[in-house]
Amino acid sequence: MGPKTAVSEGDLFRHPLREQINLKHPLVRLADLINWDGLNASMSASFVSRKGRPASSPRLIAGLLYLQHAFDLSDEEVLGQWVENPYWQVFTGETYLQTQPPIDPSSLTRWRKRLGEAGVEELLAETIEAAKRAGVIKASSVKRVIVDTTVMEKAITHPTDSRLLERCREHLVKAAAQHGLKLRQNYNREAPHLGLQIGRYAHAKQYKRMRKALRTLRSRVGRVMRDVERQVDQVADSGRAALLELIGRTKRILAQKPKDKNKLYALHAPEVECLAKGKARTPYEFGVKVSITTTHKEGLVVGMRSMPGNPYDGHTLAEALEQAAILCDATPEVAIVDRGYKGVAVDGVKIYHPGLRRGITRGLRAMIRRRSAIEPAIGHMKTDGKLDRNWLKGALGDAMHAVLCGAGHNVRMILRKLRLFYALILIALRNRSPTVVFTA
Repeated sequence: MGPKTAVSEGDLFRHPLREQINLKHPLVRLADLINWDGLNASMSASFVSRKGRPASSPRLIAGLLYLQHAFDLSDEEVLGQWVENPYWQVFTGETYLQTQPPIDPSSLTRWRKRLGEAGVEELLAETIEAAKRAGVIKASSVKRVIVDTTVMEKAITHPTDSRLLERCREHLVKAAAQHGLKLRQNYNREAPHLGLQIGRYAHAKQYKRMRKALRTLRSRVGRVMRDVERQVDQVADSGRAALLELIGRTKRILAQKPKDKNKLYALHAPEVECLAKGKARTPYEFGVKVSITTTHKEGLVVGMRSMPGNPYDGHTLAEALEQAAILCDATPEVAIVDRGYKGVAVDGVKIYHPGLRRGITRGLRAMIRRRSAIEPAIGHMKTDGKLDRNWLKGALGDAMHAVLCGAGHNVRMILRKLRLFYALILIALRNRSPTVVFTA
């Protein structure tokens, strides 16, 4: 069963939304620029309902994802503002004014899982085509690109040994109560007090006392873990796998040392990595590395991909250019990068970076200097968009969130272009209007 498109009988006597709003509004004009039929065709496999009520409209889900990442909103906020804003309803394909949310906010999570990384890349590709139709970029702009990397931080607390150990103990005690396991002692009073003492000793730089309290907390968590492990055979098969996974992660946290590699920084997000980008204010960031590809002149995002494993920047260049070629349907010919990509070559693409001396003309030097234009674009994606904090789960959530952040940045650029164009038209009309002179 495909998406629902029926019109209720009560709508026959209502005025359509497009007869009540300003049709020159940037969102209305952007809705006319996007090829929704093409998106419906490419996303139709994810919107098939095999049982129950009909699936939601692909345009509704795509429009909500565009608005969410363009205006930095949560799932609940984007649906709340959708009800209040008629222009958002027109953008998502509504004909008549709606007073109730079209879907539950939690269903956006399931729709993202259905779309996957390939589905959200279709959304990004459509923003590139809409930017061409709006005149934001030219068709030849995708031949010259800028490539850089940044860190997309995960929505986790700052990882400390005491906090990780306390979280392990809390989850083990909760799992034991859920499965009916009787613990000898759960340390519900002693363990939180030890966590507070560790923080106070660290703040006072009393590291000997801090390490002693940390050893005590580690021993308490180990006791609870071993108590649960001895009784794991009593758990039903349906919940045993999750409990064994929790015990395995607890063992990993108990055994890891400060200088170890491949450490576990969050109990619920094992994919989180520690990345050092050389920033003075944030020496270490916890998340995943993201490669960003923008056009050289306009700064439109033509490629965005998460790079798990913290690879060397130069090793991500080929994948970034390949993604840009697929999404834009044109292979980049020139790539401007920073010194982190030094010594990397890609077939058919000229690579330029600061520091080159031989054969660099004045025009090439100016082109290389413009590489820094990608830095404010990344800053806007983190400040105005959702790139600064990723709330989606797992490595798939990292991949989808990165692509959607690029799509949101493109939507903001197109809206700014349409808004500026409309303002210029109003100024021109105002200047052309005849001046009336009143005489006494």
